[in-house]
Amino acid sequence: MGGFFSVASREDCVADLFFGTDYHSHFGTRRGGLAVMERGGITRFIHDITNAQFRSKFEDDVKKMHGFRGIGVISDNEDQPLIIGSHLGAYAIVTVGVIKNSDELVRGAFQQRTHFSEMSGEGINSTELVATLINQAPSFADGIERALNAVEGSCSLLLLTEQGIYAARDRLGRTPVVVGKKDGAWAVSMETCAFPNLGFETERFLGPGEVVRVTEGGCERLKAPGNRLQICAFLWVYYGYPASSYEGINVEAARYRCGAALAKSDTVEIDTVAGIPDSGVAHAIGYSNAAQLPYTRPFVKYTPTWPRSFMPTDQRVRDLVARMKLIPIQDLIQGKRILFADDSIVRGTQLQDTIRRLYDQGAREVHMRPACPPLVFGCKFLNFSRSRSALDLAGRKAIKELEGRDDVHLDEYANPGSDRYAAMVERIRHRLQLTTLRYQRLADLVHAIGLPKEKLCTYCWDGAE
Repeated sequence: MGGFFSVASREDCVADLFFGTDYHSHFGTRRGGLAVMERGGITRFIHDITNAQFRSKFEDDVKKMHGFRGIGVISDNEDQPLIIGSHLGAYAIVTVGVIKNSDELVRGAFQQRTHFSEMSGEGINSTELVATLINQAPSFADGIERALNAVEGSCSLLLLTEQGIYAARDRLGRTPVVVGKKDGAWAVSMETCAFPNLGFETERFLGPGEVVRVTEGGCERLKAPGNRLQICAFLWVYYGYPASSYEGINVEAARYRCGAALAKSDTVEIDTVAGIPDSGVAHAIGYSNAAQLPYTRPFVKYTPTWPRSFMPTDQRVRDLVARMKLIPIQDLIQGKRILFADDSIVRGTQLQDTIRRLYDQGAREVHMRPACPPLVFGCKFLNFSRSRSALDLAGRKAIKELEGRDDVHLDEYANPGSDRYAAMVERIRHRLQLTTLRYQRLADLVHAIGLPKEKLCTYCWDGAE
C-alpha cells in the first residue's frame, strides 16, 4: 500500500521527518524515500528496503540533510519522492494509492506530447503520472484537484514546494490523512501513531478530496472536502497500526470489539483462545475477554532476524519466512482445544501450514474465527494484498471448486444467510482441516468499527461500491 509523512517547522525538520516516516514502515515493503527543501534546492534520498529496515538505510543520509520542510514515503511500488521541474516551479511529490485507469491517462498525456522518464518495470511510474496531471493546471491547488478527479482507484499525495507542503486526501477518502501540530511545527501523516513520540498532537483528519497547504505557520485549506467518505474498513481489521486512529476511532480498540463480536453467540467448547501474531492478537484478546476464557500464546514470534512474511515477492519465500518466525510451544498446544482469531483469511496458504503444525504438536482441536467476512471480491482501490487476481482468494477458490468457475453467484456467496455461503465456508474449513470455521458478520464488523456503513469501503466482502 504505502504511507507518507511530512513536516514544516521553524527549526530543522529532518529528525522529525526521519522518525515520522519510519512509523509508516508497516505500510510498505519495497522503497523508502526522503526529500527536504534546502536553500540550494531539494535534497532527496531513495533506498530499496526489501530486505532491510528503513532506519538502517537512511541513518547516514539524514546527517547530510538540513531544512525546514520535508516529505517522506514508504512505498510498496515505485521509487519516490520524485523531483519534478515544471512551469509551477520545482517540487517533490509522493503518492499513495492505486491508479486503475493509468493506460487511459497515459494515452491522454501522450496526445499532448508529454514524455515520461521514470519507469516502474515496463510501466509508467504512477507518481510521475500524477505529477503530469498536476502540471497541466495553472496552480498547484488546481492541478491537485485535477489529478484527484482524473484518477480511478485511489490517490492521496504530498507535494514539497517553495510555497509550502501541499497535502491531499483521496477523492473518496479511502486512505487516511491527518494533520498534527506542536510548538513551531506542523505535520501531515497517514498514521496518528507517528505523532505522540515526536510531540505532535492530532489537529484534524482531512476529509475526502480535501486539499491543504502546510507551512511552519499553520495549515490552510485550499479545497473543501467532498460529502462522500469511503474509507477502507480493512485498516481497522488488519493493516492499520494498533496505536493509530482513523476518523477518531482507535485501531486496537476496534479490534477488541471485533473479537468480542466473534465471541457473541459462539457456543463452541474450547480450552483456550489465541491470536495469529501479530495482527490476530487484538482480535483474540477481545474474544477472550468477552467469552471469559483464557488467552494463551501457543506460538511466539521470533522477530530479531525474520522480516514480515508478506515482504518477499516470491510466495515460497513468504511461506518460509512465515514458518520460521513462528515458534510453537508444545506445552500450550498438546491436548488442547484451541480457538485462533486472525484478521482474515486471504489465500490461506500460510494458515494451512500453521494449522498443520498445531496438529503435529498435539492439538486436540483447532477452531478459527477470522475478524472479517470472507474475501469474495478482489480489492480495486488499494494494494493491501499481493494477490494477483481474485482467484488467489480462498473464497474464490472455494467458489470455483463448487461451481466450476469463480465468478458466478457472488452476491449469494457474500450473503451469510445463503446455502452457497455455507457451502463456501465448509469448503474452506475442509481444505484448512479446521475443526470449526466461523467468519465475522459484516454488520458486526461495521458496528465494531463504529462508522456508518455508507462511510466505509466494504467492497472486498460484499462488492458494494
